[in-house]
Amino acid sequence: MKKLFVVIAVSGTALIASLGLVACGGGGGDTSSGGGGGQEGGILKGTYASFPDYMDPQLSYTAEGWTAMGEVYIPLLTYKHAEGAEGSEVVPGLAEDLPTISNGGKTYTLKLRPGLKYSDGAAVKASDFPYAVERAFVLSSGGSPFYTGIVGAEEFAETKKGGIPGIEANDKTGEIVINLTKPRGTFENELALMFVAPVPQSTPMEDQSATPPPGTGPYTITKSQPGKGWEYERNPYWAKANSEAMPEYPTGSIDGAKITVIRNPQSQVDDIEQGTYDWMQNPPPSSRYAEVKSKYEGSQFLVQSTISTYYFWLNTEEAPFDDVKVRQAVNYAIDSRALERIYAGQIVGTDQILPPGMPGYEKFDLYPHDLAKAKEMIKEAAPADMDITVWTDTESPNNEAGEYLNDVLQQLGFNTELKILNADNYFTVIGNATTPNLDAGWSDWFEDYPHPNDFFQPLLSGESILPTNNGNFAKISDPELNKEIETLGEERLEPDEETAYAELDKKFMEQAPWAPYGTRTLSTFVSDAIELDSIIYNPTFFEYLTSFEFK
Repeated sequence: MKKLFVVIAVSGTALIASLGLVACGGGGGDTSSGGGGGQEGGILKGTYASFPDYMDPQLSYTAEGWTAMGEVYIPLLTYKHAEGAEGSEVVPGLAEDLPTISNGGKTYTLKLRPGLKYSDGAAVKASDFPYAVERAFVLSSGGSPFYTGIVGAEEFAETKKGGIPGIEANDKTGEIVINLTKPRGTFENELALMFVAPVPQSTPMEDQSATPPPGTGPYTITKSQPGKGWEYERNPYWAKANSEAMPEYPTGSIDGAKITVIRNPQSQVDDIEQGTYDWMQNPPPSSRYAEVKSKYEGSQFLVQSTISTYYFWLNTEEAPFDDVKVRQAVNYAIDSRALERIYAGQIVGTDQILPPGMPGYEKFDLYPHDLAKAKEMIKEAAPADMDITVWTDTESPNNEAGEYLNDVLQQLGFNTELKILNADNYFTVIGNATTPNLDAGWSDWFEDYPHPNDFFQPLLSGESILPTNNGNFAKISDPELNKEIETLGEERLEPDEETAYAELDKKFMEQAPWAPYGTRTLSTFVSDAIELDSIIYNPTFFEYLTSFEFK
């Protein structure tokens, strides 16, 4: 999950829409995720700092998108409505139970809960699941590499026709059988991601951001205007069918929501203070962060640690960063302390891929800041191409981080051009292979699931270099390291495997496709109308919609 900036507000007796993959608390179901004593009803008014990359469950790979659709599209499995390690537990979603795993770890058998309906009243079918998987491949989803281990998926990814024979679905019984080519220790986690949430088979094989398909969650998106905002209403078939089929799945309190994209974070802070809006998911701008934290911490403001890595990517396919010495020089030149100041203390400096809190993390320090050494290495490497385009997005302080990288590269003697793109489409632009001059730029990564594979396969494996929706911005494809990623992913995580991932982290950083610089804290900032203590902060999907309550 790449980035996350949201602001939400409430009108009337409303509650907040959030970054949750699923709903909790509120009008029934699992009350372990929130207080459950708030007011019922109301239309939520909210703002995002940018529109999601896609408003399409098979395509979105940013926190904005997962926030917007998490209450709409439920996968076969999902994550428990809780905080900390408990919130990383995989639990049944549309499936009756966790899968039965057989055939030496290569066959997963699940059964769809009976009686499920989409928000348009159509019955949910077992065959909707393989359709969703196929749709992810047809659309070149950034999440599709998670599912290439299904029998026939690689061939389907190339031909885009003929179906995926490794998935068998019986619409009469609701049984779904998934056959893998080899065991995959992270597959349950990946079945809980929205990329493979079932959608009706009438959903077109093209981006549906303007007309999101019907979903199975407590809310449905009734209107979407890319770049501007979207609206929710309650799913009319949630109360009639789905809440009965999934009694442990929370319902929520609000009747609907209207979300508007507002891009000025200074205004967002002012509006929260004035009660115009009731939740600002993206952190306050660096210039206001200390002030807000000092004034509201404990009453309206909470700081949360995250499992995340902020980094600069370097295109290993093209000069000058096809030379490992040039990439290593950039790592020596980056000063994480300077970036800590840019982020007003919201990051803790690091120079490796795996962040603290992720299994397999072992601290090392390959590149202590040494600008003089970096300059000498560039002089020795003598790159023929000294022209570099640096990319970042408009949201503060990402834009300032991009400016910092641009300045460092200039100090190393490069001729640079800085491109600051609208955050709405930043990742779609830099993830498109046809975009010229993708030399270096900013990115971040927040865990999809609590396994180190999530920081390697989608970001650094050769199979994740895609023509569109690419997530391997460095375009690194090292055969030996690709094989290690594949092999380590076959087994469930054990202590010896954690050590192997720590070693893999160091091997990648010796190749220096990234210049990592920090792991992030995030904040929850609400108006004085919201009960701060009721908010559940999940390590993967952050604040859950139905854990918010009016006082």
